[in-house]
Amino acid sequence: MRPTRAIIHLDAITHNLAMIRQMAPNSQIMAVVKADAYSHGIVQVAEHLSQADCFAVACIEEAIQLREGGISQPIVLLEGYFEAEELALIDRYDLQTVIHSQYQIDWLLASKLSGSLTVWLKFDSQMNRLGFNPENFTAALKQLESSDQVSEIKLMTHFACADDIASYKTEQQNKQFVDLTADMTVEKTAANSAAILAWPETHYDWVRPGIMLYGCSPLLTRHGAQHQLKPAMTLESQVIAIKQVKKGETAGYGAHWVAAQDTRLAVVAIGYGDGYPRHAENGTPVWINGREVPLAGRVSMDMIAVDIGLDSQDEVGDRVVLWGEELPVEVVAQSANTIPYTLLCGVTSRVKLIWQES
Repeated sequence: MRPTRAIIHLDAITHNLAMIRQMAPNSQIMAVVKADAYSHGIVQVAEHLSQADCFAVACIEEAIQLREGGISQPIVLLEGYFEAEELALIDRYDLQTVIHSQYQIDWLLASKLSGSLTVWLKFDSQMNRLGFNPENFTAALKQLESSDQVSEIKLMTHFACADDIASYKTEQQNKQFVDLTADMTVEKTAANSAAILAWPETHYDWVRPGIMLYGCSPLLTRHGAQHQLKPAMTLESQVIAIKQVKKGETAGYGAHWVAAQDTRLAVVAIGYGDGYPRHAENGTPVWINGREVPLAGRVSMDMIAVDIGLDSQDEVGDRVVLWGEELPVEVVAQSANTIPYTLLCGVTSRVKLIWQES
């Protein structure tokens, strides 16, 4: 069998949740498990996060997957509902929903539900993505307060630059949120992973960790280990061929890499068909036998090559780590000119997931 696989360390996720509890001791935790828990397996991760107070997903399909997988905690739809017909499913599966636009209110007011819903009214504090601006937020709130379809209203906003501790944007956004909601005695949430770490004044009643749960730092230039987080995924494969290459010879599509000296290349069974980034540059680190070696040549759909050196003792069958405890995904992301979110979420269904508790 093809040796490419992702080991999911469930105990690391439990550890990371405990660390978040320490960082935000007065807040409840809404664990973000959208995008198949950042490719870690949405049901398996949620089962192991039994101490989370709530889960958050992007869409109703993910929420139903959790419910049918046996998850009983509250589940919040972060983008709300995309069609009026989804309200019946929200009612049926006992879900909570974000309300970010007037059309969602209109659909809700016109619906015939068997019960009433908990909703999170979203304020757009000038991220200019989802949410009501200051001019129409109060009117939206009054509509929801007067509706029999709504049992509880909570408030939410989202930060654009919390990952950059030098930016004033988060302070500005938080001030808008405070000014608008200071007299409202309802539950509130603003802090994503970056704000949990860098902006404790934004923790409020709920925090919403995402990337932190999986052991990565959301802050620019930082690694998860610097926050005492543990990586939850080890993406690994094996060497499937060793090639002798002479100085001046090329390797890979487009002859993108040229040997600066006589050397050996190890061919590894992983590529962009597995989610390893095609745009990773020559020199992107790969771990093998206790050391980092550089990527050599363009990433193929199913393979990469790494320069292991002329005197190396590496052999076919040796384990190779693309990211994990041995090699932080943040380091790989920086070398590939991307962010760790895209690498984790980009792992494809071809990669076998193996869940381990230790």
